[in-house]
Amino acid sequence: METLRFRTNLKCNGCVATVKPGLDSIIGLTKWEVDLESPQKILTVEATTAEPGEEILNIFRKNGFEAERI
Repeated sequence: METLRFRTNLKCNGCVATVKPGLDSIIGLTKWEVDLESPQKILTVEATTAEPGEEILNIFRKNGFEAERI
């Protein structure tokens, strides 16, 4: 199991709802959560398969948001 973290520009639960379908569709992503209380709005994901980092970044871009792996 691999844990990845991303700094995002998500601001509210509505923003999270926008990226949710894309994140939920990633095969091998077992768990994900966004800490909206953090100043950096950290997305933490757990994956069991190949590195999903680029796929996550594409989902954010496609929905008008930014994410940067940290």
